[in-house]
Amino acid sequence: MTKLSVNINKIATIRNARGGSIPDVKLAAINCQRFGAEGITVHPRPDERHIRYSDVYDIRPIVTTEFNIEGYPSEKFIKLVLNVKPDQVTLVPDKHNAITSNAGWDTVTNREFLTKVIKRFRDKGIRTSIFIDTDVENIRSAALTGTDRVELYTEPYALNYPLNKEKAAEPFVKAALAAKEAGLGLNAGHDLSLENLKYFHSCIPWTDEVSIGHALISDALYLGLENAIRMYQRQLAD
Repeated sequence: MTKLSVNINKIATIRNARGGSIPDVKLAAINCQRFGAEGITVHPRPDERHIRYSDVYDIRPIVTTEFNIEGYPSEKFIKLVLNVKPDQVTLVPDKHNAITSNAGWDTVTNREFLTKVIKRFRDKGIRTSIFIDTDVENIRSAALTGTDRVELYTEPYALNYPLNKEKAAEPFVKAALAAKEAGLGLNAGHDLSLENLKYFHSCIPWTDEVSIGHALISDALYLGLENAIRMYQRQLAD
């Protein structure tokens, strides 16, 4: 079964826009799990414009499902992850000023760097995942770093889905098969939504986990958080 991990960054974005502690990101994490999410994802950025480093420490004790921390592996980020010891760390190649993740790793060029970083996490028993595009060579190179999984960057799929869903999914199916052949677990995330998630999952049903934040939290504004989570889970049910 493909797990749904809810990224709660947008909850923190709303809180930070006003200051104070409302909405409460800890309560959001508790409720996401109570409503059926199988994981909680956070992505602290260097400027802490949404999830803060202090939030990560606060949230860790209340995550009873699976805790996934995403981020660029700067030394500060590495120390945070090693201290918090989440179930999974997802490495993204974001630039310092990136608004959101917009590319996967070039694992051929960065293989030595990623291998060293991943060893530090695996030595502490933390599962690792590399955020990656559909380039098969990058996926094969990722397998050589010692990572446990890769996470497919699905924005291109989401953008092309309304035009031709079969064509949009094709490179992702090939990438997913390459990951499977390389012995890697498979995650997916970025712009997956109620519109496109079911078809993606039908094409790649062996996906271990999808991480969804922006679309799900946006839907929750109209549908309610519990209802939104249930609706996303139904897309993964078949």
